[in-house]
Amino acid sequence: MSSKWDDLAPRLISGLVMIVLGIAAIRMGGVWFQMLTVFVTAVMIWELANMIRQEGEASMLLAAFTASVLSGLLVLDGPVSAVLLLLPAVLGMLAMPRERLTFFLFAVGIVAAGWGLVSFRETHGGTWIFWLVIVVVVTDVAGYFAGRIFGGPKFWPRISPKKTWSGTVAGWIGAALVGALFLTFTNAGRDLIWISAVLSLASQLGDIAESALKRRMGVKDSSALIPGHGGLFDRFDGLLGAALLMLLVSLLVDVPRVNI
Repeated sequence: MSSKWDDLAPRLISGLVMIVLGIAAIRMGGVWFQMLTVFVTAVMIWELANMIRQEGEASMLLAAFTASVLSGLLVLDGPVSAVLLLLPAVLGMLAMPRERLTFFLFAVGIVAAGWGLVSFRETHGGTWIFWLVIVVVVTDVAGYFAGRIFGGPKFWPRISPKKTWSGTVAGWIGAALVGALFLTFTNAGRDLIWISAVLSLASQLGDIAESALKRRMGVKDSSALIPGHGGLFDRFDGLLGAALLMLLVSLLVDVPRVNI
C-alpha cells in the first residue's frame, strides 16, 4: 500500500471510537452530552496552552478551571454566562509567556463553542447536532480520499500543504448531499443544502486556522492523545469552526426543533 495511505488504519479505528462515543452522548443528551463537551473543551484548552509552551502543571490547572467554569455555565443563563465564558481565556492569557492574544482568541472560540453546543442541543434537539457532526465528518472523509486520489493544486499551501482544491470541493459536495438527506426527515427548507456546504467551508477554515497555529508554534500536532489524529484539537478543529458558524446563524434565523 502506498505511503500516502499509511495513516488510514489508525485514523479509521480511532475515528470509529470517537464516532460511537459521540453518537451515544448526543443521543442521550442531558448530563452525558454535557460531560463529553466539558471534557473535550478542557482538553483542547490544555493542548492550546501546551502548544504555546505553557506546559506542565499550569496547563493542567487551566484545563481544570475551564472544566469547572463550563460546568457551572451549563446551569446558568443570561448575561452572566457571557461574562464567565471569558474567564478561562482571560486568566490563561495572563499566564501565557508569549502569544497572549493568540491564546485568548482561540480559547474564546473553544469555550464558546462548547457552551453553545450544549445549549443548542437542549433548545433545538439532537438532530441538528447530528447534522453538524455528519457534515464535518463527511467533509473530512471526502476531502481525505479525494485529495489522495485526485491530488491537484493546493488550497492554501503556505498554511496547510496537504489540503487540495479537489479535496476541498469534494467536502462541499459531500456536505450538500448530507443537507439533502436531512431534508427527507426534517422540516427544514431547501436552504439546508447550501447551508451545509457553507458549514463545510467553515469546518475547513477551522482546520486551516489550527494548521496556521501549529505552524506558528512550530509543532506537528496539538498532542499525541489520538492515534492517527494527533490531539483532540487536531480532530475537532473543523467541528469548532462549523459549530461557531452554526451558533451564529441560530442567533439570526429561527431553527425548528426536531426531536430524535
